[in-house]
Amino acid sequence: MNGAERREFVRTHRTCIFGYPRKAHGPSMSCVYYVMDGEDILVSSMLGRAKPKAVARDGRVSLCVLDENWPPTYITVYGNAVVEEEGGDDLLIAICELMAEKPMPEPERVKLRKLAAEEQRCVIRIKPESTFETPPRHVYEPEDVDTLTHWIGNSLPWDAD
Repeated sequence: MNGAERREFVRTHRTCIFGYPRKAHGPSMSCVYYVMDGEDILVSSMLGRAKPKAVARDGRVSLCVLDENWPPTYITVYGNAVVEEEGGDDLLIAICELMAEKPMPEPERVKLRKLAAEEQRCVIRIKPESTFETPPRHVYEPEDVDTLTHWIGNSLPWDAD
């Protein structure tokens, strides 16, 4: 994929594995929905959860953007994140619309704004810096083993074409 195709892959999908360094043990990873805001990737969370706390300590995060179809395809995005305390209600609505694949009617928007305030929803804004792709290789039939190949992937700047 060229840079434009990688960015389009990220723009046209909606789930990723959000990875960040923990204080102890290995990295943390969780599956989240995300939306785009220009070139930025937005993830919803609650101020009391580990993601915002970790981002406040160290903004370096990774996102493994998933294709929701079989066979699995993905692109890893590396970037710097910040926590924004404002806008959590609007992002929660956008995420719910993404999940439902339709606009939220006004009564549901009111409920979501109330929920966002109760949960202290925040925005984790990720500014992508680079992507890492490993072209997928799949075996569909036993004969495919004869042509199965693997190679080292590439780390490429987010805005590189």
